[in-house]
Amino acid sequence: MADPTYTPPAVWTNDTENGGKFASINKPTAGAREDSELPVGNHDFQLYSLATPNGVKASIMLEELLEAGHKAAEYDAWTIDISSGAQFGSGFVDVNPNSKIPALLDRSGAEPVRVFESGAILMYLAEKFGSFLPSDGSRPEVLSWLFWQIGSAPFIGGGFGHFYAYAPEKYEYPINRYAMETKRLFDVADRRLAESQYLGGDDYTVADIAAFPWMAPFVEGTIYNDAKTFLSIHEYENVARWAKTIAERPAVRRGRIVTKVWGDDDTQLRERHSAEDFDGKAI
Repeated sequence: MADPTYTPPAVWTNDTENGGKFASINKPTAGAREDSELPVGNHDFQLYSLATPNGVKASIMLEELLEAGHKAAEYDAWTIDISSGAQFGSGFVDVNPNSKIPALLDRSGAEPVRVFESGAILMYLAEKFGSFLPSDGSRPEVLSWLFWQIGSAPFIGGGFGHFYAYAPEKYEYPINRYAMETKRLFDVADRRLAESQYLGGDDYTVADIAAFPWMAPFVEGTIYNDAKTFLSIHEYENVARWAKTIAERPAVRRGRIVTKVWGDDDTQLRERHSAEDFDGKAI
């Protein structure tokens, strides 16, 4: 067990594996670790992802665009197994030099356009199709809540989620620190949703698409073991109302299983190439 009174050395060196569940792939360097081409389908949009909270932001957005009638948003989705280090293959690094999912390649123009970071993907698609991001006076409010979520996610995932569910040892200080911040963020959202139907206002927008995949699993009790109970998520009744409303949207139900490779077979979709791929799935 690590010493809780650990004193950092003058110069840190990478002489031990750390990172708990993902220790075997964690390194302090970027770039490709092996030559590996990415698969490519027939559609203009190629999504490389995994159905984590950040990953499903992109697939929900694409499914919402299709639901809204934007046929040009058809896409191929491919699973990137981050537990095995697939995000460090040369093909993926070419699309996202930060080696994180999701990553999107848009081949609709003369030259392919790469888009990485979930918030950037949401904004790119919203602006390209003119949907889910208003152009009127409510735009600043929507963008504020979008970037609130982008800035908050590391505290919930890499902070609370890691130390509570994944770290090889349990320490009181980091768990308390990030549990407090996660509850504070839920309180921020709950107060906002007490006065507004959605985070950005009266309309469903990219702000909700970004926040839903992180907040809904806590409400549903499907993330970080018993985090729902530990954090008393039942206290946030406005968040629960909002999450339930969004979870019932057909596009959200589809988007949540794209590149999902765990759970029951009928809730998994390792690849997505057309609407028919959802036939027989529990959505």
